Amino acid sequence: MLAARGRIAGPIILTLLAITPLNAKVLDKSTTISGLNIHYKVVLPADFDPAKPYPAILAFPPGDQTEQMVMSTLQRNWAPAAPRRGYLVFVPAAPVQGLFSAEGARAFPGFLNQLLGDFKIRDNKFHIAGMSNGGISAFHIAASYPQFFWSVTVFPGLLQDPTPERIAALANMCINMHAGEFDAEWLRAMQQQSALFRAKGYTVNTTVEKGQYHVIGTLTGDGSSRLFEEIENSTKGCKK
Repeated sequence: MLAARGRIAGPIILTLLAITPLNAKVLDKSTTISGLNIHYKVVLPADFDPAKPYPAILAFPPGDQTEQMVMSTLQRNWAPAAPRRGYLVFVPAAPVQGLFSAEGARAFPGFLNQLLGDFKIRDNKFHIAGMSNGGISAFHIAASYPQFFWSVTVFPGLLQDPTPERIAALANMCINMHAGEFDAEWLRAMQQQSALFRAKGYTVNTTVEKGQYHVIGTLTGDGSSRLFEEIENSTKGCKK
């Protein structure tokens, strides 16, 4: 039910993107992994040097996770701040077989290993993030392959199928969860799940974005720096 609502949000985001410029240097790449064709964008740090290691974010798009949604989240949430903060950001589009929380997940961990082979990524670990369906995908992949990740950042997002094993897989990660004040269904579910994580002793930052609905404008443009600040705080891991 929540995922379906995430798909509805996609066209809204795309409409808002019409006036957003893209000034960052972005690579357009594709690969085939486990029979899945994956197209993805790479935001490069300013003065990128391929011989140097950089911190990296794997960010999933919202809605149907098409290439249009890749451009949506890239322009609104990642490209404004990533170059000056020195981050590599990878934003993949889901293959035709399904979302990254469903059949598209077969691209992992192969996609992660390919990125580690193609780019120098600091400590060989990523931060993972996403909005709506992208947030669901971020939790899904993080819980499936926790050895690859420092943190999970969603705006909004949830861990579906929260079995004890999948919850335990997140124990060493910082968890950052945002939901709009007026996005009642997602906000309620996020607050319930963040309380569950806290009860396990996990480090969870839960933020209710005042005056916001499902599309959180306070985390776009200049506001996207807040996402990077949270991510930077979790570089060394978060197990208490």
